[in-house]
Amino acid sequence: MPELPEVEVVRRGLERWVAHRTVAEVEVLHPRAVRRHVAGADDFAHRLKGHHIGTPSRRGKYLWLPLEETNQSVLAHLGMSGQLLVQPHESADEKHLRVRVRFADSLGTELRFVDQRTFGGLSLHDNTEGGLPDVIAHIARDPLDPLFDDEAFHTALRRKRTTIKRALLDQSLISGVGNIYADEALWRTRLHFERPTGTFTRPLTAELLGHVRDVMNAALSVGGTSFDSLYVNVNGESGYFDRSLDAYGREGLPCRRCGTPMRRSPWMNRSSYFCPKCQRAPRSAS
Repeated sequence: MPELPEVEVVRRGLERWVAHRTVAEVEVLHPRAVRRHVAGADDFAHRLKGHHIGTPSRRGKYLWLPLEETNQSVLAHLGMSGQLLVQPHESADEKHLRVRVRFADSLGTELRFVDQRTFGGLSLHDNTEGGLPDVIAHIARDPLDPLFDDEAFHTALRRKRTTIKRALLDQSLISGVGNIYADEALWRTRLHFERPTGTFTRPLTAELLGHVRDVMNAALSVGGTSFDSLYVNVNGESGYFDRSLDAYGREGLPCRRCGTPMRRSPWMNRSSYFCPKCQRAPRSAS
């Protein structure tokens, strides 16, 4: 599933190619793509028609398109394989095209939602006073948000009484961090994924947050991480951060810091990648 850098790359593309355009027509080609819009596909298409799209926004992994002059937004959930593509009108339809948005201008491009596995989707929601779609009002700020509160995060981390990777993936504590960037930041901080959060000091929390931000900014600079063709930007291009990963996906390869073979451990129906020498397990997790 795309994490913060990948979603931000898509958001920036939408800001360039879609913001401030007027919706002329919406075509829903698969009802599952708008299943979170409880009023159905026809209502979704009707409600968008004629509206101006504002500046695309993001919090963590969540992306939305505000509708100008209304208090509503279109929330885009990319799921495992969702793509928002800006394509010329004359381009052939993608095999898994689910929703098409045409605009009332002469720019010659349209917005397409493509989703092979149909886990993602689009839905229309009322906004909160803060401008967020109401269904994601509980999501914490992400570490690249200028208003992210490092001290509040440290306090919440200590109170949570869990392990550090679980905390990093808890979207009510910190948003946007997924499996890939959690493993990368933990490797950089030399922390095992089962390190108890109750043992964190303020300096250690600050160091970890610094590495989370560094790895996300590095990924952003090269378009995010693409392991297959399912994550692309709005122009259909892949990201290149997979070439720079230090931990994720490197089982059996030498640690870039000490040369010890990297390990993979099953974790919550996923995998955690770590160096057994640089990231020593706490005694309870050994």
